[in-house]
Amino acid sequence: MNEAAKQKLDKLWARGRDFLGCEYAILGGAMSWVSERNLVSALSNAGGFGVIACGSMSPDLLSEEIAATKALTDKPFGVNLITMHPDLEKLIDVCKDHDVSHVVLAGGLPSGASIKQVKDFGAKVICFSPALVLAKRLIRNGADALVIEGAEAGGHIGPVVTSVLAQEILPEIKDVPIFVAGGIGRGEAMLSYLEMGAAGVQLGTRFVCATECIAHENFKKAFIRAGAKDAMTTLQIDPNFPVIPVRALNNKGTQEFMATQRRVIEKFNNGELEKHAAQLEIEHFWAGALRKAVIDGDVEYGSVMAGQSVGMVKKEQPVAEILEELVEQACEVLTTRQSA
Repeated sequence: MNEAAKQKLDKLWARGRDFLGCEYAILGGAMSWVSERNLVSALSNAGGFGVIACGSMSPDLLSEEIAATKALTDKPFGVNLITMHPDLEKLIDVCKDHDVSHVVLAGGLPSGASIKQVKDFGAKVICFSPALVLAKRLIRNGADALVIEGAEAGGHIGPVVTSVLAQEILPEIKDVPIFVAGGIGRGEAMLSYLEMGAAGVQLGTRFVCATECIAHENFKKAFIRAGAKDAMTTLQIDPNFPVIPVRALNNKGTQEFMATQRRVIEKFNNGELEKHAAQLEIEHFWAGALRKAVIDGDVEYGSVMAGQSVGMVKKEQPVAEILEELVEQACEVLTTRQSA
């Protein structure tokens, strides 16, 4: 690797590296059932920044997962909490008890109170912003960094593609570090966002087929076989009942979700469920369907959440090798410019 190119790259993502406290300003996307102690510690040990996906964990389970991750790495890592979790305050307290350095608040717009609760024990708060106006509001409410994630990403997604979000937000927001996510599978793309002003990037799909990832062999094989067009988004049935779209490999589980959506909306319309409870029921469907695919290996009826960068996942390989590839690809571009 060209040393001058590496130094240039280090300068480009210096703000992100300093914020995260790691060698590479590459966040691991928090993927339920996937981003657990093994993958998270492997990412942090290899120079990236692992993030535990709390998902629907109870406070006790999260406490166990954080402790187990700390036993595998002495490097910094974060915890991703879903804002609609009914025990959010208790989960934040768990992070406090374990002296977690970075907390990611995801799955909705976090309240100022939640952000304050995290900051009060000294952790840095990272929030997701799907639009410039929300980015500004989150910063006013105390967010220390933002992730802007485009619609190319896997799992729950927003409506705008990464390239547009980056153009809308990066030139306008300088107050806090911004990490770009969605559709990033190679170092060249990573470099382009850094040169636009990003402090770093977040990747999820690229790490699913890491050797250290506990995902079932069938789940990994589905990723390796898939192309970008196979990662599709779910449809919203009722505009009066907004459901966050989910991007996953199309299968029979996708059709099952449509049927679940219809049942939940009918309960809501009949007054059997309040909107928040109905949305939680849909989230519980995804948690179960994802576990069925990731842990049990049922890639026909389970949810195989994947971003469109899945087409760039060609084989199973160690996390360290994936990170090295990304860095080398970025440095190759910088080296070519130097010699031009």
